Amino acid sequence: MTRLWYGGDYNPDQWDESVWKEDADLMRQAGVNLVTVGVFSWSSLEPSPGVYEFGWLDRVLDRLYDAGVSVDLATPTASPPPWFSRLHPEALPVTADGVRLTHGSRDTYCACAPGYRSAAVGIARALAERYHDHPALAMWHVHNEYGTTCYCSLAAERFRSWLLERYGSLERLNAAWTTAFWSQGYSDWQDVQPPRRTQYLVNPTQYLDYRRFWSDELLAAYREQKAELRALSSLPITTNYVFGGWVPVNHAQWAAEVDVVAIDHYPGRTDLGAEEQTAFGADLARSWAGGNPWLLMEQAAGALNDGQRLHPKEPGRMARNSLSHIARGSTGSLFFQWRASRGGAEMYHSALVPHAGPSSRIFREVVALGAALPSLAEVADAAVVADVAILWDVECWWAMQGTHLPSSSLDYLAAVQDAHRHFWRAGVTVDFAGPSADLSSYQTVVVPSLYLVSDEAAASLAAYVEGGGQLVVGYFSGIVDPDVQVRLGGYPGAFRELLGVRVEEFHPLPADGEVELSSGGRGRLWSEDVEAVSAEVVDRYVGGVLDGKPAITRRQVGEGTAWYVSTAIDFETAAGIYDLSPSPVETVRRRAGDTTWTFYFNHGDAQVDVPTDGVELISGARVDGSLLVPGGGYAVVRSP
Repeated sequence: MTRLWYGGDYNPDQWDESVWKEDADLMRQAGVNLVTVGVFSWSSLEPSPGVYEFGWLDRVLDRLYDAGVSVDLATPTASPPPWFSRLHPEALPVTADGVRLTHGSRDTYCACAPGYRSAAVGIARALAERYHDHPALAMWHVHNEYGTTCYCSLAAERFRSWLLERYGSLERLNAAWTTAFWSQGYSDWQDVQPPRRTQYLVNPTQYLDYRRFWSDELLAAYREQKAELRALSSLPITTNYVFGGWVPVNHAQWAAEVDVVAIDHYPGRTDLGAEEQTAFGADLARSWAGGNPWLLMEQAAGALNDGQRLHPKEPGRMARNSLSHIARGSTGSLFFQWRASRGGAEMYHSALVPHAGPSSRIFREVVALGAALPSLAEVADAAVVADVAILWDVECWWAMQGTHLPSSSLDYLAAVQDAHRHFWRAGVTVDFAGPSADLSSYQTVVVPSLYLVSDEAAASLAAYVEGGGQLVVGYFSGIVDPDVQVRLGGYPGAFRELLGVRVEEFHPLPADGEVELSSGGRGRLWSEDVEAVSAEVVDRYVGGVLDGKPAITRRQVGEGTAWYVSTAIDFETAAGIYDLSPSPVETVRRRAGDTTWTFYFNHGDAQVDVPTDGVELISGARVDGSLLVPGGGYAVVRSP
């Protein structure tokens, strides 16, 4: 990398051609060097089956090339045109309630429908044939935000094939799904269905397997388009990951299939939680990329959205959020979208050029950020420094979503975010890692609510501790195996011997309930009746039926230490375990050879004096001993 990418989704087919020249001029002014083109352009590119209109796209790409703007050319397969849905009604998605949806939005397709897969490959092939050697082309972008699930008969047929490959026989499937419960035993493959809406609770293993199946099925659809592009082009090929509880995609597994991991990130908070979520999403993306550079493909320029209302980003916040992603490994900062739409379903989605036009605060900040990014290009290949890892396993998340749990407050994502937040507040950057990953390079590994865990992963974590690592296992961990079957003999199942504890009973707390700890800290959401079999008690419950019982334990294992934390702890209690202290600024370090780059983000109102030496890259100023970071400001210091 000799530069950082800057720009976003460009949808010129929404505008008269007279606007395109102004777009090119404004992109030059803003320092834009990469735009994603064609994500939602299927009806403009193929207005009727097999009839292509590429003239407008030819002119767009030529104009962008002349303006010095590179193109991330997308296949438009996330939004089939109306004619496709009319000709292929079997490809319209069916909900878990059995309702077939109609055309009228994006993502109205079933990826299991042969007609859809064929049409998607067809438009990808046509784009590859026409544009594979266009000089503006820098990258290919397959689809948009894979994640659509369908419960139709075509999906059911594909699901059965997937299950046969996974289990080999109905006997094995019946055992894995515990179908003896509620008389669910299958004697014919045709009786096996997706986990559609039913009278009461769905089978939890059936639910998890359907998530697994859809991840594999969508990946197969991605691979088909990728093959068409790769046959004619050696340029990088990617797709933009979307994160959410509704997404049936195992992004960590998909990472091997993309040339660069790319994510879309839209915080769901408007307070400081938005900055926490920004750091969380960026750290997760870096973990999917295996520590390699990745790309922020989409974010909102001017506003945050909490699901209820838009919150305008305060002056400087767009830049801080963008640079937070770059600090944590992104090779650029892209947005959805370049110019705010005049109409359509997302007409109020913020953009680099807002409805007010270039004479606006937002665009002035866009220009300022574009001017600052070239001075940071030297960090692009530097590694992010992290000595702590938090385990992340999407199958554990799915399993908890599909199981009737002892408390409705149990939330895997929230538990992982809580753990991440403790370190973020202390200015400590963390990696995420899979349960079976090589963890030997980390001083500390945190395991929040790892409900589902395999024998192999449990053994890997035990070996990490034996080798000298500090492992901190959170409540409701190690409970079930990959078939979502409870590990018998007492909780926390897979980790019982490693931790030296045994739990007979859970004691869920009310949603707003707390429990006092002997250290003075507080626990939330959850508590357990813990027996310290061979572990040292570090903290105890105070009051109630668990009065005096262990809350936090520690056990020496080989050269390392294994902790168990049986409740959701506050920051002060976590600080005692991890030796943390609150940081007045968000701090991230990147390193290459003997050089370190430190990013400082001040999300508060008052200026903060941070001790540091080196050169501040954006201003070019020499720093000797201390640096004043203004309220709402940021700085990047290169140090030997």
